[in-house]
Amino acid sequence: MVAKIIDGHAVARQVREECRERVAALQARGIQPGLAVIIVGDNPASQVYVANKVKACTEVGLKSTVHRFAADTPDREVEALIRSLNADPEVHGILVQLPLPPQFNVRRVLETISQEKDVDGFHLYNVGGLVLGNTIFPPCTPYGVQKMLEYEDIPVEGQNVVVVGASNIVGKPMALMLMQKDATVCICHAKTRDLAQLTILADILVVAAGRPNLILPQMVKTGAVVIDVGINRLPDGRLVGDVDFEGVRQKASYITPVPGGVGPMTVTMLVHNTVQSAERLVPAEQLAEA
Repeated sequence: MVAKIIDGHAVARQVREECRERVAALQARGIQPGLAVIIVGDNPASQVYVANKVKACTEVGLKSTVHRFAADTPDREVEALIRSLNADPEVHGILVQLPLPPQFNVRRVLETISQEKDVDGFHLYNVGGLVLGNTIFPPCTPYGVQKMLEYEDIPVEGQNVVVVGASNIVGKPMALMLMQKDATVCICHAKTRDLAQLTILADILVVAAGRPNLILPQMVKTGAVVIDVGINRLPDGRLVGDVDFEGVRQKASYITPVPGGVGPMTVTMLVHNTVQSAERLVPAEQLAEA
């Protein structure tokens, strides 16, 4: 068995095309969806991520505005801008690029964002809403994983799912979202003993631990679906995930590559959430007519 590769770029193109059509429908009603991005400092990776987000917005017709601050900016200045953006009717989504400099209270900054404009899905309301199933905006990376499973018609209901990595950004929300789909979910983390005894049981294995080659072929059940969320740069400059791709693809039924797997979906779901935020201004019956 050789796994089918889930092409994140292909799934992202489909979702972005849907977003482009929805943006056009909004523009026809006089609404220009807008995203405000805040970046503090000059972290090179953050600069690249922000550029990718702006490019994705442009592709579908979203207006994006980037607000840049020096690394030594007091957090109250950033929070003041966020409050201003919360009140701006032309801004439908607000994103604070992480990480922030060490003097920032990250939780306080994120919770300053209106839950109605928290398109990254990091506000306490949206994270808590995952438990009850009524979050406004799901976090973008796990939402992207969910879309990839749907794109390939991979059933989730009743499946044994193991999530490796318990971060607030990926692991925990991913587990909650899959539980909403009636999967049986196990979360593993850095202190999990005998990891292989758990991963070998997974029908769907989602790995977001940040450790290259953590998952080896002998840890994966034959026919499993393997979603690699990890992204690691090796000393030779190569980007790899958390899964031994070449080895595991000989056992899995589906697998995501790194790069080109989950990565394109994270930015795409940010765009999706922003469009959805703007659509909330249009009566449901008008959207149905579009």
